[in-house]
Amino acid sequence: MKKSELIQKVAEQHNLPKTKVENIVNTIFNSMKDAILAGERIEIRGFGSFTIRTYNGYTGRNPRTGEPVTVEPKKLPYFKVGKELRELVNTKK
Repeated sequence: MKKSELIQKVAEQHNLPKTKVENIVNTIFNSMKDAILAGERIEIRGFGSFTIRTYNGYTGRNPRTGEPVTVEPKKLPYFKVGKELRELVNTKK
């Protein structure tokens, strides 16, 4: 589902103008982004949680040439699925 599809669905379900729903959805996503950038954990019960994971640097190899390549340390967003969503996905239909 794309963000535009989410906005459309919420607007239809709650009989709200799409521009108002778009502002609400953008506010939610911007708040989540700001929290992640501030190093905060985001938890949505029944859905999952978002955190930042730190990865150490290492020496890798260029697959074409085989030459050693230094990979710098980095931070990446990480999503851990919640128990309810995991069980819902794994239920037999």
